[in-house]
Amino acid sequence: MTIKKTNKAAMIVLILGLSTIILPLYMTLVIAFKQPSEMTNSISGILSLPKAWSLNNFREAMEVTDFWRSLRNSLLITVSTVALSIAVHSLMGYALGRNKSHSKFYSFVYLFIVSGMFVPFAILMMPLAKQTAELGLANWFGVILLYVVFYMPMNVLLYSGYLVNIPMALEEAAKVDGASTWRTYWKIIFPIMKPMHATVAVLTALAVWNDVMTPLVIMAGSGQNTLPLAQLNFQSQFGTNYNLAFASYLLSLIPILIFYIVCQKQILNGVVNGAVK
Repeated sequence: MTIKKTNKAAMIVLILGLSTIILPLYMTLVIAFKQPSEMTNSISGILSLPKAWSLNNFREAMEVTDFWRSLRNSLLITVSTVALSIAVHSLMGYALGRNKSHSKFYSFVYLFIVSGMFVPFAILMMPLAKQTAELGLANWFGVILLYVVFYMPMNVLLYSGYLVNIPMALEEAAKVDGASTWRTYWKIIFPIMKPMHATVAVLTALAVWNDVMTPLVIMAGSGQNTLPLAQLNFQSQFGTNYNLAFASYLLSLIPILIFYIVCQKQILNGVVNGAVK
């Protein structure tokens, strides 16, 4: 009896949680295909289906945002950030994770890096904008470097936690066979951390792909737009063109959604293994 009640409660919670995802997604799809004349202030007018399904909003949104150029910039920044993050942060997580338990220096460095998660971007925004401008980094390259630094605390924390599940016996065996620490890491440890690589890749890619503030502050005036920056064109002083905006949101959602679907199995493995000691 208790099990049945628990199952019912779980089902209710699941349905409520699912509705919080389905309803906004439904509204996005419906509004993206509607014409502005079909939009009314009533709930029924917003939720009703379009009178005619047309791709005109998507075509116009692609023209307004210079979609292919903005997509190229977003892909360049996201892919570069993810690749550098996996290479650099995994190496840092390995060095700190293996040494922080018996070295006060490594323990301090680990805590210092992880504490960066608690520093809000608003505090760093103006100093970073000035420094990147003075160093000639007010461009996509400067944004990539900042992203690698910004997501270092979380990624180092994830990699260090995942290393707990990798036995030291593997490294000791490699050392007996004459392998250096560098070779041991790249040939043995790095491939084993594949699930965590996928987790870090998706979390970092999602954050970078959807970020507006960093490119807006650093690349202001450079003429280089990412997709989130280009979507600001739909907002004006007097209102927002929701039909074009929602169509553009759907277009920008497709690449990162495909990436998540491809990596979702590895993500679950990485989260579970990294959480269990």
